[in-house]
Amino acid sequence: MSAQLVALFTAISYATALILARKGLRYSTPRTVTFLSIIIQLVTLWTAVFLTGGIPNVPLITIFLLLFVGLTQLGVRLFAYTGVDKIGASRSSALQSTSPLVSAGIAILVLQEHAGPAVLLGTVLVVCGIVLISWKPEKLVPTYRWWHLLLPLAAACLTGINHPIRRYALSLANAPLFYSAIMGASSLLWFFAYLALFSSDERLVWDRRAFWPFVFTGLCETLSILCIMTALSLGPVVVVAPLGATYPMWALLGSVVFLRDVERINFRTIAGISSVVAGTISINLAR
Repeated sequence: MSAQLVALFTAISYATALILARKGLRYSTPRTVTFLSIIIQLVTLWTAVFLTGGIPNVPLITIFLLLFVGLTQLGVRLFAYTGVDKIGASRSSALQSTSPLVSAGIAILVLQEHAGPAVLLGTVLVVCGIVLISWKPEKLVPTYRWWHLLLPLAAACLTGINHPIRRYALSLANAPLFYSAIMGASSLLWFFAYLALFSSDERLVWDRRAFWPFVFTGLCETLSILCIMTALSLGPVVVVAPLGATYPMWALLGSVVFLRDVERINFRTIAGISSVVAGTISINLAR
């Protein structure tokens, strides 16, 4: 299977996670969905590791790198879900989708990856298309503040940093499943530290109306993490990151089907989808 196709699976899985989280956040909090998502990642991936042969032999440096990525992945979750809660899924995902620009810049400067004209053009088209699709006025919550826009941008920056680190670790030892499990364990440890430091802030809210949406959010996000690790093991960051960031398009299309009262298709949406499709074709032509 090609890196491009796995990256698209990543986007679809993450988009599904956002839609499900959006439903659950009506009754609970971003911190709660973050915690449950980490637990699901930890249980499912470590079970898969031991069912597929156990812990592989990998360089020690990759463990330290993935422990750090677990911390930044926790930040991505908290910033992303809080952004959805504060400014809406469309605006939040549009800003978060700028992560390929960060990833590509780091990959080119640090990992010495080559990005040809087709990949660069495709990256620009994909990002522009995602913004056109997702950036639309929404009824903001009464507590909206302008700095809430920084939450998905922070998630984008952390995601952009994560991809090159994952790619480098995979270049030392190709173990995407084990690395994804390590990230889950690291995220849980960092989450407990976060709770200890910010215990007076937002609490965990267990509402049965949010439970199953959050469970499936965790499963879909876990699948997206495993897919992006697999994609990075198959192809360069400059190709994988733009395709993996097409999730706002899939989230919008899913919202039209499952949340008809929230999302509508308009001319800007059609233009955005066309731009994403053109960018995807351009990136695939660079194979």
